[in-house]
Amino acid sequence: MTAAARNRRSLFMLAAVAATMCAAAWASVPLYDWFCRVTGFGGTTIVGESYEGQEILNRTVQIRFDASLERGMPWEFRPETTATDIRIGENALAYYVAHNPTSKPVAGTASYNVYPYSAGEYFIKIECFCFQMQVLEPGETVRMPVSFFVDPEIVDDVEAGSVNSITLSYTFHVAEDSEELASYGKMDGQSG
Repeated sequence: MTAAARNRRSLFMLAAVAATMCAAAWASVPLYDWFCRVTGFGGTTIVGESYEGQEILNRTVQIRFDASLERGMPWEFRPETTATDIRIGENALAYYVAHNPTSKPVAGTASYNVYPYSAGEYFIKIECFCFQMQVLEPGETVRMPVSFFVDPEIVDDVEAGSVNSITLSYTFHVAEDSEELASYGKMDGQSG
């Protein structure tokens, strides 16, 4: 094999390695997010169906609500109440309030987790504002619901079974291309 052929082969192999690394980096965020949602890893909650008709325990757990904004997100965002006690297995409903004090529409998405992390796989969200992008018009204030329950199987978990308080945290981020998305949402009649 000539030196030129070896150089071309080495260049091709380096390009293939670089392309593979770029593809892995691009896919890592959605794959990690999917993994966390499926397993509850890192305090990511599980999305589930209503728990109607199932066992509701006499044991209660306090749910604390936390809200924050990513740097640069112009909204005001807070939980309507800071804590509530629910029975394990009981469907519950909580509200967060968001306000857009700016003079233009702003689109946002919410990331979330629970603490302690061991409770993540037992904190089941049925419906949540965090499942979709939210668009707030200038000066608009909205109440955004989250419907959830704590799976009774938590009491059988060695690590999570003794948990008596769970914090549900949300952070709102400006959606990429927020102005374009906000305009698109207005045209389609969609909002918060």
